[in-house]
Amino acid sequence: MKFSINLGAWNSVFAVPAQVVDQHLKLAGGVHLKVLLWLLRHAGTEVDIADISKALGIGTADIKDAMQYWAAAGLIADFSCDCDQVTLTPVMPESTGSENIASKVSACVQADTSNEPSRSEIIEHAVSVHTLTEPQKEKQTEKPAKTSIRMKKPDGIYIAQRTAECAEIGFLMQEAQQILGRAISPALSSALLMIHDDYGLPVEVIIMLLMYVKSIHKDNTSYIEAVARNWAAEEINTHEKANEKLNQLSLIAKSWRCIEQILGINHRSPSAKEEEYTQRWMHQWNFTADMIREAYERCVNATGKLSLHYMNKILERWHKAGITTPKQAALEAGEKAAKEQEKQKPTYDLEEYEKIDLSEFM
Repeated sequence: MKFSINLGAWNSVFAVPAQVVDQHLKLAGGVHLKVLLWLLRHAGTEVDIADISKALGIGTADIKDAMQYWAAAGLIADFSCDCDQVTLTPVMPESTGSENIASKVSACVQADTSNEPSRSEIIEHAVSVHTLTEPQKEKQTEKPAKTSIRMKKPDGIYIAQRTAECAEIGFLMQEAQQILGRAISPALSSALLMIHDDYGLPVEVIIMLLMYVKSIHKDNTSYIEAVARNWAAEEINTHEKANEKLNQLSLIAKSWRCIEQILGINHRSPSAKEEEYTQRWMHQWNFTADMIREAYERCVNATGKLSLHYMNKILERWHKAGITTPKQAALEAGEKAAKEQEKQKPTYDLEEYEKIDLSEFM
């Protein structure tokens, strides 16, 4: 009689190098890990980029980026973007110089993603990050030159090299994952490195930026890049300047909520133009909610719809005329109506016309 033990899924297993868990689990993105697991499952056979793309449903560009990352880590043979075939190579021992990146990164507090950080928490956290990263800056012997904007974003190999060489960059990547509450993608890793190296924003400022975009639920890569680009253009490159910027953004957010209530707009994020109008009306021209409501009613009465551009013209006229209260606005409206009526008055007197004896003209 023959017997066999059915282990189910455990009948077919494959090994995963400990280095993946020890050094790369926090730094590698989800696409990175998917590609590596697929490769390990098909170890010993030549695989094609197209095969991986079809099996995982991932674009070839992202797969090549993941390949470059693992090639730099020493887990697969040297990979060239021009070659579509890949083979695995044994993991290099620790003694060969492959450094444990995690040991170079400062310990950080696990972020509670269930609660949104307040502005004070963002500033507090940035102060602690500033303290942690200052000694690392002193140890860094060579600082990347600040340029304009790299024409091509950093690839996986360059990111892995910079992370391994600079503990400050490794700290940024790890902290970004904690703040955003997810594994950062290759695209976001590339963007963060570009923001640091090309835009010139220090780590503590980038972390304040990440906590801000997380708090307003707009933490996608493109928005992070856009905010960083604006901060770099405004030279917000210190903790103090970032704190001042966050104060300004917080003030605009509160003012926009007031505008939403006045105009009956459903809660949403304002556009750049709406933020500009809000800042101008409430903080440059210092109009009260009553005056903004008065401008809104006049706008709707004249046009039949809400138009911030039309409201801005009304408020601009009041600002130039020094009108600051609804009573002054009502007086101005009365004077304007009287002038309009005066313009429409006939230039002849009907009573005098009736008295004229038409026989004089016969």
